[in-house]
Amino acid sequence: MAAPPTPTTTYSASDPGFAALPLDELLTGEADLIARIKLCYGTDRNSFERDVLTLVRRYAACVHLLPATADNYFSKPGGLLRLGLETAFFSLQGTDAHIFSGRMSISARRQLEPRWRHATFIAGLCCELHRLMSHVIVTDAAGEAWPAFLMPLADWLAAQRAERYFLRWRPQAVEARGLGLFALPLVVPPAVMADLSEGNSVIVPHLLASISGIPVYREHNILDELVRRSLALVIDRNLAASADRYGTPQYGSHLERYLVDALRRLASWHPAWISNREKSRLWLGQDGLFLVWPGGAEDVCQLLESDQLAGIPKAPETMLEILLAAGVFEAAGAERSTWSILPPGAKTPLEAAKFSTPAIVLAGIDPPPETLPQALEFKPPPAPASAGPPTPPSAPTSAPVHPQLSLIPPPAGDDANAAPVEEDSCSSLRASAPSTFALQAPLRLNPLVRDALANAVRTLNEGMGPPIVCTVAEGLFVPLDEFVRRGVQPSLAMRALCETSILVKQAPDGPPTHSREFNGQQTIGIVLDPRYVSGLDPAAFAASPKENN
Repeated sequence: MAAPPTPTTTYSASDPGFAALPLDELLTGEADLIARIKLCYGTDRNSFERDVLTLVRRYAACVHLLPATADNYFSKPGGLLRLGLETAFFSLQGTDAHIFSGRMSISARRQLEPRWRHATFIAGLCCELHRLMSHVIVTDAAGEAWPAFLMPLADWLAAQRAERYFLRWRPQAVEARGLGLFALPLVVPPAVMADLSEGNSVIVPHLLASISGIPVYREHNILDELVRRSLALVIDRNLAASADRYGTPQYGSHLERYLVDALRRLASWHPAWISNREKSRLWLGQDGLFLVWPGGAEDVCQLLESDQLAGIPKAPETMLEILLAAGVFEAAGAERSTWSILPPGAKTPLEAAKFSTPAIVLAGIDPPPETLPQALEFKPPPAPASAGPPTPPSAPTSAPVHPQLSLIPPPAGDDANAAPVEEDSCSSLRASAPSTFALQAPLRLNPLVRDALANAVRTLNEGMGPPIVCTVAEGLFVPLDEFVRRGVQPSLAMRALCETSILVKQAPDGPPTHSREFNGQQTIGIVLDPRYVSGLDPAAFAASPKENN
């Protein structure tokens, strides 16, 4: 009997690390992209090597083969190098459509425009340089750690005579873009900074503001706008490519920076975002800083749409989930993400998101806003006891029915344990205790379906027109016609909702649709699990077979 063949592939039981490649070999794999940068830069070979290629080599010496993220975008070896080069290329390409020094004379623009283009390239190249200090720990085989603040990684590897190096990700690393300023001199020599500042006093401040993630107050930073737009495009493209080849990556983790940046920009210049003014979006009280929601989300969406950023969510519910997960906002409780506040002069409570700390958007605003002397959170008084017949002593204790859910009839007569019966018609929840209703769907729900469903749920609130949904015994009834009216095919909506398991079925293996009388006529629709609508009390609804994946 022949012996089994010897395996041709072996797998190391330990971390193989990264090879300490020389820079020339490292950059060979990026030759095509570097050639595109040269073509876009549009100068002779000597100028390109002096102005651009030198910086690319210094940047490659700093980041070497390090990935940009552990398990998300640009997570392969060399990912951080590729991310910087692609962002720099698209940022440089974007300068062709902008005039930075439009108010100056032609001769002055002739001198400054090349410097603006050079600075934009540098800002794109170094936009993620902060990750070297905040996200990774690099060691050699002996366990010696790379001092990232002192020298480029390639120089340290040469000094250690290391053939390989090893990477550890810092646990719960916080994105601190300002750290990129400490690494910037390792990439950009002082002579380049001196050249950029010649004849002006704005290019270098705008460059440093872009790298550090700090907005330039009262000025439009075109350079940073180009870099942010390019970075969003590059990350979005990489995530899409990774989904095709390697499965589904963690979408959305890169969006936090753009949302926070938009919040800061709006707080610094938008007149409707001046704290504690009449009809303001921002309210600062003794219990913290609140942002009126979803009005604040609509302002953020408009601003980011004007920036033409790729992959930015449009639904307020998606923005809220991302900012809650990032710790920018804090939830009102386990079942409710937003807060009810009653600012001075308001006749009714407002729905609002609460910042985990006011400094997230108010730091750097001069003069700082004054804090109101009172707390802003609205706590409704407890509902009076029901005047109905007393519960028989033998009846088992059950969860109290929420006072606003008057649609669900109480048990009649002696049949106290009978299952709740669905009414033949729907009524509004508005006549009961004041509440704010909003969709709390999973992040993976199709954005088109999410927007349509969120808008439908929002009509339950005061001032939103006639309600187009209603509660039934098992949850919230949404007519299928509402999806059609918003340009969403019902088949697409039901498929997306079934995939997220937020529907209630009449039977475990039955269809996802329900038929009931609505506005005087028989209507086909779906029933949403009440746990996914803030403002509803799930305990007040009947247990019913849920949609399962």
